[in-house]
Amino acid sequence: MIQTSNVTLRLGKKALFEEVNIKFTEGNCYGLIGANGAGKSTFLKILSGQIEPTSGEVIITPGQRLSFLQQDHFKYDDKMVLDTVIMGNTRLYDIMKEKEAIYAKEDFSDEDGIRASELEAEFAEMDGWNAESDAATLLNGLGIPSEEHYTLMKDLPGASKVKVLLAQALFGNPDILLLDEPTNHLDLDAISWLEEFLINFENTVIIVSHDRYFLNKVCTNIADLDYGKIQIYAGNYDFWYESSQLMIRQMKEANKKKEEKIKELQEFISRFSANASKSKQATSRKKALEKIQLDEIRPSSRKYPYIDFRPNREIGNEVLTVDGISKTIDGVKVLDNISFIVGHDDKIAFVGGNELAKTTLFKILAGELEPDEGSYKWGVTTSQSYFPKDNTEIFDTDSVIVDWLTQFSEVKEATYVRGFLGRMLFAGEDGVKKMRVLSGGEKVRVLLSRMMIEGSNVLMFDEPTDHLDMESITALNNGMIKFPGVILFSSRDHQVVQTTANRIIEFLPNGSMIDKVTTYDEYLESDEMARKRQVFSVEESED
Repeated sequence: MIQTSNVTLRLGKKALFEEVNIKFTEGNCYGLIGANGAGKSTFLKILSGQIEPTSGEVIITPGQRLSFLQQDHFKYDDKMVLDTVIMGNTRLYDIMKEKEAIYAKEDFSDEDGIRASELEAEFAEMDGWNAESDAATLLNGLGIPSEEHYTLMKDLPGASKVKVLLAQALFGNPDILLLDEPTNHLDLDAISWLEEFLINFENTVIIVSHDRYFLNKVCTNIADLDYGKIQIYAGNYDFWYESSQLMIRQMKEANKKKEEKIKELQEFISRFSANASKSKQATSRKKALEKIQLDEIRPSSRKYPYIDFRPNREIGNEVLTVDGISKTIDGVKVLDNISFIVGHDDKIAFVGGNELAKTTLFKILAGELEPDEGSYKWGVTTSQSYFPKDNTEIFDTDSVIVDWLTQFSEVKEATYVRGFLGRMLFAGEDGVKKMRVLSGGEKVRVLLSRMMIEGSNVLMFDEPTDHLDMESITALNNGMIKFPGVILFSSRDHQVVQTTANRIIEFLPNGSMIDKVTTYDEYLESDEMARKRQVFSVEESED
């Protein structure tokens, strides 16, 4: 169990948390939610001891081990992958290293023998003989192949480093597990594996995540952080949302009845206060009026952008034909003879662990890359807007937001462009911020503003939910669902894929693909074993 007692954190004059008293109990998985800037990650750092609160304390049941997901992806660059995972249990790792040092001595003394015996006993008690196999199981589950377990962390790509650090946090069955955005940079298969792991995990888990489907799948409780206070709701994210909305509606209805009663009493008092025969009744009603207190309904600190993609022209029947496209990058064939036809009602999700294949295809269709072989043709009635996964070059400019957006608008009036920025929560002087100083979330909202302004009837998104908060993801999801044109997209957000796509294209490790007209959940259920067999056969052939 882990709990806080009167925890307060002040940053200058601002109190991020004010006397927070909360208890997280064993056997439960808590989703810690709140608006951007509310302090979710900071609160996890207080729980893990990385940050000291201004006042109050964190209390952990004596003898329990706490583990948290490291955010520094370069911290273990000089360590071997398998060792990095085992380091999740610091005491076990220290024992292993001390044993190695003792046994490596040429002048092995009696004292060394006694110490080695003590270490061996503690090592066995901690199930140390299974440490490497347990670490390997976690890595394999997250998609790190066995041949990479003995490489150095610095030799892994960024997405693989994230998986290793996640395996480190999960290693050794910690009593308390703190995970800050564990699904970031994970492919959907790895997220699915993590969901099952946490569902079967029997100790205390506290998770910060913007993935609604993930929170719904794994959480038994929601801890809602708003205005420096945390309130716990039983149930998953959807249950929290319905409960919180119901509570607000009930409070509003109660206040409405109270207001009606107040008005009724005030009218009686005003009418009869000067009437001698009614004076006692008027006085009684004055006392009743004084007792009526309206419930304080504080608006949430959450802010939802308004995302509405409206095409300037209707799309025709001929949308896109892709014929035999192949592309090799750095000696690896990432696309191999890819062909498909897009219809005017299609919303296609590109899925699978081959991230480079998806990004490469988007760049080709956006005209940023040339295929090595094959061709593609857009229909004459189509217009395309593209959301790139890497937006570094776009924001490498001294232009201010409103000027940069104006170039994509048919209407050149600043007030018109500012209207789109306002929808995306850029208020007042935010519009004259320079592009290069924007945060990750602000950059995404600027690109979504551009896509709304362009009015295209084909939208292409390559991982649009990265860097967005829960409210913005919800708004984007709703905008994609109601968009009347064609969407081609990739996303790690299960709910976005499930609620938006009516067709699934999965890229396999060898650059080929599977194409099905179906929802994502139906695809996973009906074709999971077939997909695994195909992937396995590909890996076997490569070996």
